Amino acid sequence: MILKRHVQLVPPLLVVAALMLATAASAQPAPAKPAAPKPAAAAPAAPPSPTAQATLLGQYGDWGAYTATPGGRKVCFALSKPTSTVDNPPNRRTAANPVYMFISTRPSEKVKDEVSMLVTGYQLKPNTDASLAIGSAAFAMYTQNDGAWVKNAADETRLLDALRKGPELVIKATTSRGTQTADTFSLKGIGQALDRVGQECR
Repeated sequence: MILKRHVQLVPPLLVVAALMLATAASAQPAPAKPAAPKPAAAAPAAPPSPTAQATLLGQYGDWGAYTATPGGRKVCFALSKPTSTVDNPPNRRTAANPVYMFISTRPSEKVKDEVSMLVTGYQLKPNTDASLAIGSAAFAMYTQNDGAWVKNAADETRLLDALRKGPELVIKATTSRGTQTADTFSLKGIGQALDRVGQECR
């Protein structure tokens, strides 16, 4: 059952990956003479945003509604970044490790409002669930490499209802290095963003 669920959930991260790869490719500079090495202490640059190759449909509070056509297939999604992050041990993640909450609708696959989390620059610990909490409501998330999805498909309706009503959500996970992470996302504007996504991708 989990295997079937996992197979269905891989595409949204492929969508994001395709957008990020396209952004990185378009940002490649022309060949130039070798430059002097950068200081070893220089902070790593943040990777391209998955929204750079998407069209913004509207910004609603802390959530954006977007559409894109990776591989010629129309996709719509609501996306947000955390308002706060906590690591234990502390300060393990940097600007090169942004986290995104990603709720996608893919008409060609008959998928609507699929909730996932995408991490960049690191992997999540194998065979370990993440957790999503909105107030007292808690949901298990299945993790694979750089993503996490709602583990029980039957919970998705209850989760979407909680997302529209709650003030914030917290996702706790463990990285492949054993770092315990807690990412807090504001839910301000998520209902409007999801409604706009639903209008664009029916």
